[in-house]
Amino acid sequence: MLRKLNPLIGQVLKQTNVQVSRKVATTSCVRATDVYEPDYLDSLKPQYPQYPNLNVQIKGYDYPILESYQRYLHNVAEYLDIDVADCYALPPQNMTVQRLKPNSMVTDSEYRLKIYERNIQLQDVDVPAYPAFLRLAQAALPEGVELTVQEHTDECEERRYVPDKDLLELKAELERMQSGGSGGKKK
Repeated sequence: MLRKLNPLIGQVLKQTNVQVSRKVATTSCVRATDVYEPDYLDSLKPQYPQYPNLNVQIKGYDYPILESYQRYLHNVAEYLDIDVADCYALPPQNMTVQRLKPNSMVTDSEYRLKIYERNIQLQDVDVPAYPAFLRLAQAALPEGVELTVQEHTDECEERRYVPDKDLLELKAELERMQSGGSGGKKK
């Protein structure tokens, strides 16, 4: 029946000046993310893979040399277009070294040393820029300075802050009072 109507439909369409074109249905696989995301978002993605957060830790016995080296590393990072998120110092660690007399337990001399530490936190480091930064940092490493690069962790962030002893005592007292202990102070 449709075959008989096909020539009639063509004649009716010619009389009314309507053109019909046969469309072949094609299906293509379109990703769901391409439908709703604008094209300019692809240009915002980094060109190279990136390390999220890195801590550059430098330790040494001589404070001025450590400060100078930290400033140098900061300038190198900026030159290589590496984002420096933060730079900070940690309190110095005190160390006592005793020199003993040969074949005895008697102290010949005693030395008190301070170990200073500086940290540089790098953010979104491009993978190709990291080896260049590391080579320049190792090439300029002063004598007696230790360089460590590691991923940023919560432990690194906690080491940064010096605990407040009064605050810790008040928190302990509050916990004792909440638990019903009789160790709290009475006014």
